[in-house]
Amino acid sequence: MAQLRRLTGESLAFVRGIPRGAWQRTTIQDRLLILVVFALGGAVTTVLGLAIFGPPIVGFLGANIPLVRFFVAVTVILLITVPTAFVIIYLELKVIARMNLRIGPNRVGPWGTAMSVIHGLKVLAKEDFAPTGADITVFTLAPVVTYLASAMTLLVIPFAPGLFGQDFNIGLLFLFSMGGLTVLGLLMAGWSSFNKYSLLGGLRSAAQIISYEIPLTLSVVGVILLAGTMSLNHIVAAQSGSALDWFAFKQPLALLIFFIAATAEANRTPFDMTEADSEIVAGFATEYSGMRFGFFFFAEYVNVFIVSALATTIFFGGWTAPFDWPWPTTLNFFNPFALGFFGWAGIVLAVAFFGTQFLALLVRLFGGREWTWGNSTGLGFLLLFVVAAALAGLAGFIAFEPIRGLTWFMAKTYFFVFVFIWMRATLPRVRVDQLMGFAWKWLLPASLLNLFLTATAVVIVHG
Repeated sequence: MAQLRRLTGESLAFVRGIPRGAWQRTTIQDRLLILVVFALGGAVTTVLGLAIFGPPIVGFLGANIPLVRFFVAVTVILLITVPTAFVIIYLELKVIARMNLRIGPNRVGPWGTAMSVIHGLKVLAKEDFAPTGADITVFTLAPVVTYLASAMTLLVIPFAPGLFGQDFNIGLLFLFSMGGLTVLGLLMAGWSSFNKYSLLGGLRSAAQIISYEIPLTLSVVGVILLAGTMSLNHIVAAQSGSALDWFAFKQPLALLIFFIAATAEANRTPFDMTEADSEIVAGFATEYSGMRFGFFFFAEYVNVFIVSALATTIFFGGWTAPFDWPWPTTLNFFNPFALGFFGWAGIVLAVAFFGTQFLALLVRLFGGREWTWGNSTGLGFLLLFVVAAALAGLAGFIAFEPIRGLTWFMAKTYFFVFVFIWMRATLPRVRVDQLMGFAWKWLLPASLLNLFLTATAVVIVHG
């Protein structure tokens, strides 16, 4: 340890000894030489590291495939939550603006696509402030509990054949258990903030989520009776075939109950009573700022995606197509290795040159004379990338079932995301007494009626 500390000190002393502005005074050749030396040193170090530590690491990973798959799944799920929130925030900004006859964000990025990223970075750059009198430990843990409860529910959602975190035989039970933990985070935030409005928001969230959790859970029991399983993968498989096999047509009352209760569970309009800004400022999030508020912010939009994905998985066939393909289409006739390296290089260069020139000609024809040859060529090259990506996506959609399933799943899910945004732009917020009365007087009896009718039908048909 002492030797390592001495070497570190000598390295830092060497760095401090470099004159200020030395890099700016070097020539281009010297800079290239330095970069080449560092690149070669990094490459040699990487090769030696792989040669020494590679075999034992590969052996360990090969002997623990389930553990590796679990860690990869958890990492991917945590990484996709923030981009998913950014996409939904952008959709909400743009869709609500269009519904209000406005343009929406159009400055940062093409068509304002980077505006939600700027909003997220702005939230993270704010001062992380805790009010005097707050319980700091609970105040800090509350957004973490809320965010992780949302992220954990993604673990059992099947995005496509083979694309899921974990296939539990009690997947629905796990999902509702994790989803119910969000109320714990909101209640922790409301109680620990030392603010009466925050406490009201936390109490409202507890009453609302507990009330709507019962009809939400009962609404899917009919699906469990028909599918004979609580595994989400098996529920999707039970709906394969065409749209007529979806549980949305076999359980229409359950779908209606599920959608209403899930809207309340996600705290979306018209059931956003926990953060009603016209009544209790921002509810449980009143005293939060900075990164801790960002966790609540992201969890809210991740919940919108999760609720939409659940509706797609349980009632609309998940990754399955809404119709049988009229003919079997594959790319098995094409062998990409038959052309070889030089064959592919020639094809890529020829397509890049002639495709760019053709698209540049179209740009000048339709764009007018203000497009110079250089500008039209640059835009043609970008358009060629777009066309190539579209063709590659189409080929993947045809050739690979996971890509095809993921495409159908995302299309259905983001349709429901659009519906949630549409509701926010259209519906007014209900009163608290109306919210609670509707859950206990209407949704709960309707869910019990649906369960009774489904069980009776199953006994009659299969009995």
